[in-house]
Amino acid sequence: MARVLSGVQASGLPHIGNYFGAIKQHVEMSHGDDDCYYFIADYHALTTIQDAEVLATNVHHATATYVALGLNTEKSAFFRQSDVPEVTELTWLLATCTGMGLLERAHSYKDKLAKGIKPSVGLFTYPILMASDILIYDAEIVPVGKDQVQHVEMTQDMAGHLNNLYGAELLKRPEWRLSPTPKVPGTDGEKMSKSYGNTIPIFAEGKPLKKIVNRILTDSREPHEPKNPDDLHVYAILDLFLTEDEKAEWRARIEAGGENAPGYGHMKKAIMEKMDELFGDARVKYRELLDTPAGQEELEAVLQQGAARARATAQGVLARVYDAVGIKNRGIGI
Repeated sequence: MARVLSGVQASGLPHIGNYFGAIKQHVEMSHGDDDCYYFIADYHALTTIQDAEVLATNVHHATATYVALGLNTEKSAFFRQSDVPEVTELTWLLATCTGMGLLERAHSYKDKLAKGIKPSVGLFTYPILMASDILIYDAEIVPVGKDQVQHVEMTQDMAGHLNNLYGAELLKRPEWRLSPTPKVPGTDGEKMSKSYGNTIPIFAEGKPLKKIVNRILTDSREPHEPKNPDDLHVYAILDLFLTEDEKAEWRARIEAGGENAPGYGHMKKAIMEKMDELFGDARVKYRELLDTPAGQEELEAVLQQGAARARATAQGVLARVYDAVGIKNRGIGI
């Protein structure tokens, strides 16, 4: 059994990129033998969201999504990042022994600068908070997308720096684990991301879903023309929902062309049908959780239960680090 840790962004409505890249794996692992800790990253969200109502709404949607999709909340800890304030204390301790050069090499920071995002201190030190998120729970495995591997490697470096500085194994070295679906394309063919406005929300349905799916990028080729499925953005999204047998059938028809070849409209319709099939029951639960007093109470109870468990672990880890750095008798007033 391994201690598993992963964070969930509180930056907007969860989309199918979140589902296939992370949520599906998280839910499955919560029913297995691993000791799972999953948190909603509301501290991290503050680097891009400065609207209290929006942030609170995003947290509720993220919580409802996981619960509706079947996360085992009795066996795993699911909580708000901010409900464990010890994480910010460890962040400062890590910051005192983390070099500027390490942070300046962060790909995500450089990418945001290249996109014209005005940097804040919080954005620059984001990797330290992320490292603290991992290390404060003695996490051993961190499931991530390919673009987050560097952050886990930076966490390894920070843990090593602090351990070496104080001559003790105070923080466990975590290892990253790639998601089986590390990159999900958006409606424009780029990586699906709320930042790019190219997402398909997990629980979209009816006309709103049709409007979004119809925006998936296609070209002007006719249905009967033979095509390479790997070159089609619309098929890349459909492929996420298919069984191996279905994939073989769809690919064969697309490659062969002719009268039986599916057009882009057929593929888009199939995406909507597959979403209804996969998420239909969870949609009902999702709405109940968000729209009823009983549902909202259930969500808050889940978060509080998870936070209690997570905080107990965090306090133990932080205590041994404080003891090692020479800060003792905290809170006693001496």
